[in-house]
Amino acid sequence: MHYIIIVLDGSADFPLEELDNRTPLQASKKPNLDSIAAKSRFGLLKTFPDKMPTGSTTANLSILGYNPIECFGGRIVEGRGFFEATSLGIKLAKDDLAFRCNLINVKDGLFNSHSADNISSEEGAELIKFLNKKLGNDRISFYPGLSYRHVLVVKNASQDIECAQPHDHANKPFEDFLVKPLNNGGKETADLLNKLIFDSIKLLSAHSVNLKREKEGKLSANSIWPWSASKRPNMVLFQEKFGLKGAAISAVDLIQGIAKTAGLKVIKVKGATGFWDTNYEGKAKAVLKALQNNAFVFLHVEAADEASHEGNLKLKLKVIEDIDKRLIGPILAGLDSVKDDVAIAVLPDHFTPVKQRCHIRGPVPFMIWKPGEKPDGINSFDEEAGKKGSFGLLKGQEFINMFLQSKADKKKN
Repeated sequence: MHYIIIVLDGSADFPLEELDNRTPLQASKKPNLDSIAAKSRFGLLKTFPDKMPTGSTTANLSILGYNPIECFGGRIVEGRGFFEATSLGIKLAKDDLAFRCNLINVKDGLFNSHSADNISSEEGAELIKFLNKKLGNDRISFYPGLSYRHVLVVKNASQDIECAQPHDHANKPFEDFLVKPLNNGGKETADLLNKLIFDSIKLLSAHSVNLKREKEGKLSANSIWPWSASKRPNMVLFQEKFGLKGAAISAVDLIQGIAKTAGLKVIKVKGATGFWDTNYEGKAKAVLKALQNNAFVFLHVEAADEASHEGNLKLKLKVIEDIDKRLIGPILAGLDSVKDDVAIAVLPDHFTPVKQRCHIRGPVPFMIWKPGEKPDGINSFDEEAGKKGSFGLLKGQEFINMFLQSKADKKKN
């Protein structure tokens, strides 16, 4: 048996009046996902352990069968910094603390855009390199990533700090969410990070990239926002854990970093952006090709999450339909090229409602199609379908252990 997990990041939502009290998944035209549904069993998955942040790191580690709390040595953190640095090929010393570093737009003292209007990778890289030249030193380093997503590394920094996720606080005063020390040991690091934020505002506001963007009617990237700090996690290799050689396909540095750390082969697709303009067809071809040499493929699609963070319902509907037509359809059409039965699991990693524009805690629906298994008789992939499924409610590692029919839940993480 070969296995595919397809993560439709942030696609889960709540019923909306604009959609006659249906969710975007219910209202979208998605014949290919629904064709899988007709052959599948359903359930709900709790991807966030209690008290853990509602971040994509936590959710995707859970889906892949890792306990996020154990990964971070018992710390209750989102912890994406290390993974994003790893994706970019940054070598971290034992005491280096890595942060996800957004380029954001602040307007009238408020979080206006967590992505600076989805700034291009070229513009973002120029600004980050500029900041590294002006603010970087033997202790502080900025590294360019993709679009608004970058990395900050600070040497000899304390992890005893609290950093807010910028996408969770749209239109709120940014100074209310500056880095906070959890104890006296974290005060120096918190003060340093907050100084970097205010220094970046002074420097970025007058940069030619931002002046040009403003002239073109775009939002400027007029501040940084460091968050989700982490050091190296404790993770067993995926193949050691489950006995399967695997690959991962995603345009997002976080997912690529998790995959690299887990020992999965990272397959990059030309034109894959992590946004709604991504190369869906290229990802489909990459999945089918990866199945020729790997028993397991993890496919992550970011677009619906980005549309949700923007609060753009029309775009979220379009993204779901594009995924169905341009990604799921070609994968299904090409399964005959795989010389083995293929099991497919589809799920969001978390809820990202367009009204709230942030991640919401709650069990997500999932469906699993295994050739030869009796389906639940449900014909649509959506939030309500998960509630009616024969799998019931699963938590964390239970999902992949059951999907792979693995006894790995008896092993120590």
